[in-house]
This record gives sequence, C-alpha cells and structure tokens, in this order.
Amino acid sequence: MARHAILAATLAAGVGGGAAADNCRLALALAMDVSSSVDAAEDALQRGGLASALLAPEVQTAFFAAPQPVALAVYEWSGRFNQALLVDWTLITDRATLLGVAERVGRSTRSTNESPTALGHALAYGSQLFRRGPDCLFRTIDMAGDGENNEGYRPASAYKAFPFEGVVVNGLVINGGDFEAETGLIQFYQDEVLFGPGAFLEIAQGFEDYERAMRRKLERELAGPVIGMTPSRAGTDGG
Repeated sequence: MARHAILAATLAAGVGGGAAADNCRLALALAMDVSSSVDAAEDALQRGGLASALLAPEVQTAFFAAPQPVALAVYEWSGRFNQALLVDWTLITDRATLLGVAERVGRSTRSTNESPTALGHALAYGSQLFRRGPDCLFRTIDMAGDGENNEGYRPASAYKAFPFEGVVVNGLVINGGDFEAETGLIQFYQDEVLFGPGAFLEIAQGFEDYERAMRRKLERELAGPVIGMTPSRAGTDGG
C-alpha cells in the first residue's frame, strides 16, 4: 500500500512527464497465447483466469490506487498472421468499466486453434497497438505463453524492427511441461522476451495456475515502474 501511495503522489505532481500524457499513468496490453499447443480446456482456463484476475480485490485496488487511470487492451496471438484484438484500448476509470472488460474477456472465443507460436510477430502487433493507443506515462506489454518461438522472426528481430521506445515487456510463462522444449521455456523468456528496465517474469505451473499468476503479475504491473524512471529511459533494453 505504501508503494501505491508513493506512486499516486508522484503522478499527481507530474514527475517523469506525466503532465504531457493523456491523463493516464499506464497503457497495458495483455497478450494471450492461442497457439496449437493450447487445447480447448486450457484456453478456457486462460480466458476465465484473466477475467477473474482482473476482478480480484487486490487487482482492483491496484487499478485505482492513483488519480490517473490505466488504459487496457487485450489481444490473442499465435502464428505469424494470427493476432486478434479482444478488447480495444479502454480507460479503466471505474469498477463498472473494469467489470465490462473482464466480462468481454470471459465471453470471448479464440480466433484460431491450429497455428504455431510466432512470438516475434505477437510483439510486433503489440508495438503497433501503442501507435494508436493513448499517450500514457508508461507502456507495458504483458506477454503470456506456453511455448518457445517456432515460426517467423524471433523477439530480438521485433525489438530491432518495430518501435519499442518507452515500452516494457513482461512475461508470464505457462510452464506445463507437456513438451520437451518447455524445459527451457523459462530461460527463453528471460533471455529473449523480457525487455526494458524492471521487466519481470511470472510463472504459472500449468493453466490451472494461470489465474493466480496473472493476479500477482497485474498487481505488480499496476503498482508502477521504479519511481523517478522517465518514459524515455523505459524504452532501453534492460538486458
């Protein structure tokens, strides 16, 4: 709670260029993996888990801990040409708006179930979302996935080719262990997906654990970056 209070005071004072932003402290894009390794039951756990996590009491408290609201967008991703926007940029100004977003996520259905895992393309899609999104003080992509990149360009290529200045990318690994390749999934996210100062990784032990991991991740993201970090610094590679 003390961290939330410090963040609120900092934003209210306009530290770090907040006065120039569109009256929002964070633009947060949540990305869900719908590649072929995610079966129907796991997909339901993911959507239901995200919807429930958004409405968890501690997450709601974090959303409204500062005067400026959070802008939220949700998309799903899989292959090179398979990204779908579930919730366009929405300013979360009250609990009714947050409830509406959670309900839309919970009712959504996946756009594809037979595509591979193109993480670089998923990141590029997120980057383009910010180009037409609100000009918030900070910008974060929350990239969840259960497998390594196996189609298209890798995350490093996306970071070089697309505008990621002022963007932090956090990761949520769904560590199911169903495939041999997943034994290195945590390291892959740490080495190739996380981007920007303060970027962090949350781990779900299977899709049954997705809601808990997402609650923890959202609470940490909504608490804000390191106090005093300016948007211009937030775009450099934390590696």
